[in-house]
Amino acid sequence: MRALTRLVTALALIAGATLVATPTTAEAASGWTPRPAVYPKTVTRTDLPITMSDGVVLKGDLVLPADADGQAVPGRFPVIVTITAYNKSVQQYAGGLAGGAPSYLVQRGYAQLTVDARGTGSSAGQWCAFCTREDVDSTEIMNWAHAQPWSNGDTAMAGPSYMGINQIFAAAGKPAGLKAIFPQVPAGDVYRDVVASGGQLDVGFIPLWLGLVTFTGLLPPMTPPTDASPLTTLVDHLIGGGSFTLPLILEAFTGGEPAYDGPFYAQRSPINVVSNVDVPTFLVSGEFDLFQRGTPLLFENLQKRGVPAKLIVGPWNHLQASAGEEVGKAGLGTLDELKLRWFDHYVKGLPDPGLDSDIPPVTYYEQGTGSWLHAPSWVGERKAVSYRLSEMSQKGSANLLPIPVAGLCTRSADQWTAGLLSTAGEGPCLRNNKLNDSMGVVYETAPLTSPLAFQGPINARLYTSSASGDGMLSVAVEDVSPTGVVTRLTAGWQVISHRALDTGRSRYLDGKLIQPYHPFTKSAQDKLGWGEVAPVDVEIFPTGGRIQPGHRLRIAVQAFDVPHLLPTLPDLLGTLTVVKIHASSTYPSELTLPALTSP
Repeated sequence: MRALTRLVTALALIAGATLVATPTTAEAASGWTPRPAVYPKTVTRTDLPITMSDGVVLKGDLVLPADADGQAVPGRFPVIVTITAYNKSVQQYAGGLAGGAPSYLVQRGYAQLTVDARGTGSSAGQWCAFCTREDVDSTEIMNWAHAQPWSNGDTAMAGPSYMGINQIFAAAGKPAGLKAIFPQVPAGDVYRDVVASGGQLDVGFIPLWLGLVTFTGLLPPMTPPTDASPLTTLVDHLIGGGSFTLPLILEAFTGGEPAYDGPFYAQRSPINVVSNVDVPTFLVSGEFDLFQRGTPLLFENLQKRGVPAKLIVGPWNHLQASAGEEVGKAGLGTLDELKLRWFDHYVKGLPDPGLDSDIPPVTYYEQGTGSWLHAPSWVGERKAVSYRLSEMSQKGSANLLPIPVAGLCTRSADQWTAGLLSTAGEGPCLRNNKLNDSMGVVYETAPLTSPLAFQGPINARLYTSSASGDGMLSVAVEDVSPTGVVTRLTAGWQVISHRALDTGRSRYLDGKLIQPYHPFTKSAQDKLGWGEVAPVDVEIFPTGGRIQPGHRLRIAVQAFDVPHLLPTLPDLLGTLTVVKIHASSTYPSELTLPALTSP
């Protein structure tokens, strides 16, 4: 069983080649240093029953401080809670992919409770992926932890991805005793962030993720059962897979309701409840992460309302940002040290007068220079700078051919499989986007004479026509070096028939659109008429970068992004068409960036 779970973790979590960074002890400018361990060991109690208000019993593993003999130290401790859908028994072999081992914090006077979400791992019930009942569970778990004899009543939450998302839902429920959270790579708007970026379905990550949760929920328990409950739980999980997971996939790909935005995704999007979160929140994001778009939006909401919040954005894919092993490169401390500092101050109430001066609100990696920069906000003092495509290398209109392998040799393929490609090393597809660019239309500036620095969301407005009235625009923003190496900085996607724009929910800078908001509903879907030319705003996911003098800014457009996105079956034929991009004074196609400097 142990060997099987190791294999499952290696394959499903794609952990086999994750690089491990050597942690270093932080010494902040204010003189703060991480305090040493207080307890020599930890001890784990497995499968504690946690009964929900509807009678369903969830299971949790509790890690407590222990003495040199491995015996639990008597007393009450603040409790850090992690709620997972990936089977806590399997997850223990995932190392940093679960957000780091609990021992660092437990040996410094915390208890760690890891709970299998309803319908997953050892917990009973049927999984429903952040449905209303599961969100209620998250708050009830926190209330339970608050009241246990080994808890001093103060709680916190930590963990990446799924474990980060449910922190937002739990905190929105305002459970007793919750003092702070530390979500790594949580989603904001799940439809736009990951399920159907631009209106096509994510076939790179979503089926993998649904399969991972379902499969790990079918594994037998690691500890010998004492009653028939594991069998009952297995039956629940099988029913859940048949009644939720499989029908959801089939209905989405056949063009049913899950293919469009609506109440199903609104319920499961943390951005819709984050306004109810009022506890200090430390967020970690990645520039090549699945939730590259959504995590900063959560931060902006918290900061705007005056909730203590921090954001670190690094050059990481989902697995790298989840592990957090390179967080220390931002110069603020390792992941464990940052958690300790955050929780010591906001949970234990220890004085830390240098916390805000040592850790700025926003710390992000600048692509192009490799520098770590600080900012007071996510999108603050910026200037909208636009580049007309008609003034770049490609003149007039251009035909975009539907090439179904476009996207395979790109960083996008790595990003939208959560980091699968890069576990085998940084191959040529991740280092140079030149091959993929040959499968589409390219626009680029002359070599810049002064640097162009930008940070935040980007918009590409492309005037298009289409023989079928539909099609996909996959747009990459790139840096072309003097030697011809093409570095993909970020990208965005948009289905032409979903071009309807909700101006009230879109973001503008200096009167220019930098983050479009499309409804993505079936009623808003509108194909182009024969010969019709219309503007299509493509949301380019946010990043920070600097194009150096002598380099060129490039916009590359393809009609596919495989294995990331594919159309639903009813829309497939409409995608296999030639799309024409128009760039002229009549059709002012352009790219608009939130610039810190402009050439």
